[in-house]
Amino acid sequence: MKIAIAGGHGQIALLLARLVTDAGHDAVSIVRNPAHVTDVEQQGSTAMVVDLEQVDDDELALRLRGVDAVVFAAGAGPNSGAERKETVDRDAAITLADAAERIGIQRYVMISAMGADAYDRERAVVPAQTEADVFQVYLRAKSEADANIRMRNLRWTIIRPGGLLDTPPQGTVAVGRTVPRGSIPRADVAALVLHALLDDAAVGVQFEVTSGDTPIPAALQAVS
Repeated sequence: MKIAIAGGHGQIALLLARLVTDAGHDAVSIVRNPAHVTDVEQQGSTAMVVDLEQVDDDELALRLRGVDAVVFAAGAGPNSGAERKETVDRDAAITLADAAERIGIQRYVMISAMGADAYDRERAVVPAQTEADVFQVYLRAKSEADANIRMRNLRWTIIRPGGLLDTPPQGTVAVGRTVPRGSIPRADVAALVLHALLDDAAVGVQFEVTSGDTPIPAALQAVS
């Protein structure tokens, strides 16, 4: 497979690129900053320099020719402000889906956030007044992006992880439509994405995930 990863310089994306290439497939990492090209190439990935906040779906579709699946792992990141939660976490995910549909890419995996639909509607507005309000805008952006993806004819999977850790992977998780609050290593989220793609698992499924006791392939089959 040839797998394009939006937000290619993010921590999960870098881990995923290495997993994809180690499994004998081709990773294409979409990055905004040319200075990040070397970092993604060190993971065995091919860099595609594209600003997802500026590109339109026609141009992006042309750049995605030959790709079999796309993964949205982008995020505006901390201290980015409420506005960019909308333009990156929501709008860029939708642009990627538009481009995928335009070029005929059916498989789309979204990395979302646990509890995204439970945002505070009074506080999740732009301009945000506090950092806590910015987080509510982030949750709303994720929720709206997920809702947009669910309405499409894409073969989508939406993964909503709990708190993200930089600890080594465990290889075992707890999954469900909702699961108790918890955390999960970023490496296990990357492995979930890889297995969902290569095993063609959890198509048309949205689920939350934290660390648990079930091996990742079995967990994906259980929600499929």
